[in-house]
Amino acid sequence: MKIALIGNGAMGWLVAAEASAAGHEVATSVTSKEGDLKPDQLAEKIRGHDVAIDFSVGDAVLRNIEACARAGVPLVEGTTGWKADEAKAIQIVNEHSAALVYGANFSIGVNLFYRIAERAAALFACVEGYSPFIEEAHHMRKRDAPSGTALQLRDFVAQHLGPDIPTSSTRAGYIPGTHRVGFDSEADQVLLVHEARSRKGFASGALLAARWIRGKTGVFQFSDVIEDIVDFRLPIAD
Repeated sequence: MKIALIGNGAMGWLVAAEASAAGHEVATSVTSKEGDLKPDQLAEKIRGHDVAIDFSVGDAVLRNIEACARAGVPLVEGTTGWKADEAKAIQIVNEHSAALVYGANFSIGVNLFYRIAERAAALFACVEGYSPFIEEAHHMRKRDAPSGTALQLRDFVAQHLGPDIPTSSTRAGYIPGTHRVGFDSEADQVLLVHEARSRKGFASGALLAARWIRGKTGVFQFSDVIEDIVDFRLPIAD
């Protein structure tokens, strides 16, 4: 694949390294110093690429989505902190018949964890006396709290146990990311935990999404990518 990489922070460098190791070409890299580019200027810079991958900042996401839509380049959006602009982003993509895949977390393990948490919530909804809670911890540089992943977990659990789910955040040190979903009762507690060991999983997931989105149009979440892959590989019950 010929990739346009938007964002030159830690995740951008990691995506570039993973892409190179997999035999892909990062043909264009848009740095933070080019943050004042207008959508049409950025569109010209990335036109002709197979896919763009964005790990920049939340304030730049709408511009990046519009630029990719104008350029006809599918976009993998890995940036967090732009949920308030989600409806506008979807509108832009649909107006241009473009392609976007986004997610709070591009870790394949986390997206399987979503499935586990949702299934656990469905089971605990069948009995009385259990209260759900969510805890997350990240490095001190992470800006948004609760994390997008915690909010997504809360949405999955809320499908079965209602919206009032206590969610707490910690920002300290160099923690790559830890998420806990608990179900507590007077008798016992059940705790589901996902711990990221490094950010490499996010880069691998972004490249998986980049391969998947090529040739498609519409708006997808990374969970759709995982659902498609997992459902295809799981045996179909009679």
